[in-house]
Amino acid sequence: MNFAQIVQTVAIYAIPVLFAITLHEAAHGYAARHYGDNTAAMLGRISLNPLRHIDPVGTIAMPLLLYFATAGAFLFGYAKPVPVRFGNLRNPKRDMIWVALAGPGANLFMAIGWTLLGYLLLAVGVEERFFLAMCRAGVLVNLVMFAFNLFPLPPLDGGRILMGLLPMKQAILFSRIEPWGFFVVMALVISGVVGNLWLRPLMAVTGSLIDLLLTPLRALLF
Repeated sequence: MNFAQIVQTVAIYAIPVLFAITLHEAAHGYAARHYGDNTAAMLGRISLNPLRHIDPVGTIAMPLLLYFATAGAFLFGYAKPVPVRFGNLRNPKRDMIWVALAGPGANLFMAIGWTLLGYLLLAVGVEERFFLAMCRAGVLVNLVMFAFNLFPLPPLDGGRILMGLLPMKQAILFSRIEPWGFFVVMALVISGVVGNLWLRPLMAVTGSLIDLLLTPLRALLF
């Protein structure tokens, strides 16, 4: 991949990635405040300003390094997590589930939104490849974030959801994984377990459901 192609790829993905990260993290903050924890609000993290959520290493340096090192074959990154004090929630065990679901839920809605935008651009005769590619990138980025964050290991959202669903004794035992959870998840990502057994199947199913949901609109537009 030459330099011009790299610049074009970064330009196509920049806006979808910024929206995906920003709304994902802000959604956690909104949900936490709704259920009784104002920590994120007091720290200014309930914000649609991407700068409040970007982690210089995880959001910029690491993805770029991996992109160049693997010629785009492997990408991984993260934003600054929104701080949530689960003990402040009105019903910590139950409300933890909704706070955790808020982030992937935002990504799911954005995947639908980018799909809709792509349909509308085609319907009005816009054939500019850059904008259509950006819509496809928006769908892909948000499906990846939706599926990956639902992987059932802490500190990912899926791990929080599972802790909220488990009986208290099992939830406490499961929570002990968290200090090493990031390294376990990374090992599973690098080994291909997450991608092959979780990410791709869940993305495929979710993408098919979005297509099914939007079938009536697609029939009207085309």
